[in-house]
Amino acid sequence: MTMSALARAVDTVAIDQATVHVIDDDISLRDALGLLLPSVGLNVRTYASVAEFLDAGAHDGTGCIVLDVRLPGISGLDFQSRREGFGVHLPIVLMTGHSDVPMSVRAMKAGAVDFLPKPFREQDMIDAITTAIERDRERRASENAAGEIRDRYANLSPREHQ
Repeated sequence: MTMSALARAVDTVAIDQATVHVIDDDISLRDALGLLLPSVGLNVRTYASVAEFLDAGAHDGTGCIVLDVRLPGISGLDFQSRREGFGVHLPIVLMTGHSDVPMSVRAMKAGAVDFLPKPFREQDMIDAITTAIERDRERRASENAAGEIRDRYANLSPREHQ
């Protein structure tokens, strides 16, 4: 790899640094994840509610959402099912202290990357977040590739369209 290619790779990693958005009304859990995640090289932003997260408007970059099921206002499960309508495409890791089998099945069918009961092991959370971030990167790469194909097609000459 040439030095300029190496520099571009480093720049890409810096630009594409993932952010984990933690949404939970329990301040002690937000604080704990706010300490844990940077220790493994992840950026973290915390919010007490879905409304606070949406008001921040910081969900365009690469990352994921760690979301409590029971929240004031919009619940975690409701937000998960309506997130596309809010313009949020980040993968979700759900967590709860009050789970049952139907709730976890509903969450997974709606596309949750994982569903962790509280208290959870730190490594289980890190593994779920890693999977979610990789899923987000894959989605973004696929969208970029599709966009490039559309652009190339749009720039074809009339003769090439045939």
